[in-house]
Amino acid sequence: MAGWLTGKVTEKIQWNDRLFSLRIQSAFKDFVPGQFVRVALDIEGERVARPYSLVNNPDDDTLEIFFNIVLEGPLSPRLAALEAGDEVFLSEKATGFLIINEVPECRHLWLLATGTGVGPFLSILNSQQAWLRFEKIVLAYSVRDLSELSYRQQISAIEKQHGDQFLFVPFITREEVAGAINKRIPESLEEGSFEQRTGININENDSHVMMCGNSAMISSVTECLEKRGLRKHRRREPGHITIEKYH
Repeated sequence: MAGWLTGKVTEKIQWNDRLFSLRIQSAFKDFVPGQFVRVALDIEGERVARPYSLVNNPDDDTLEIFFNIVLEGPLSPRLAALEAGDEVFLSEKATGFLIINEVPECRHLWLLATGTGVGPFLSILNSQQAWLRFEKIVLAYSVRDLSELSYRQQISAIEKQHGDQFLFVPFITREEVAGAINKRIPESLEEGSFEQRTGININENDSHVMMCGNSAMISSVTECLEKRGLRKHRRREPGHITIEKYH
């Protein structure tokens, strides 16, 4: 059984009534941007753990996770109740396939996220490796309303730093907001407004798509892209579509 490290919460950020980020100080060692760790609390005599992607850059002094409250869940409401100074447990190692080390050579990297699925992509975007590898990086970030569009300042800083190499497309599905597409990602991909906004197309010759978030979005987008000739990426069979499996 994997060992556990003790971490101390240094800061809690509340984005709205259901979205939170925790910054955690620990002896955790290096990870690859895009990977996840297991975070745990002892609840009624049992150590309850769930996987959470890391938002921060590996060079940062603290770890950061981004999560939503699952009301019927045993862990997330308790994590949201933590304050600076409280302790949590962390798995000793990070894991995960949603890393650009695994992406075959291509020109354009597409990062498609819903909700808290944007977390691992922020870690990737705040590292240098991605910017050395790809001509263009597109981040699509879909939420229900503007209050859920978290990390806006960080995304704006990435836009300023990387200019035309970075394209950010916000999707807000339940209210109309200037500058955002008022559709879900699969619908926008099917009818063309997503790619029209970016000025480039997703294709099997120069694109790789990474997805994290709602399973319905991932399934629908995968189905759409497979019709174009793209296929899921596996180490033994390089392809164009990478998704994360938390286990």
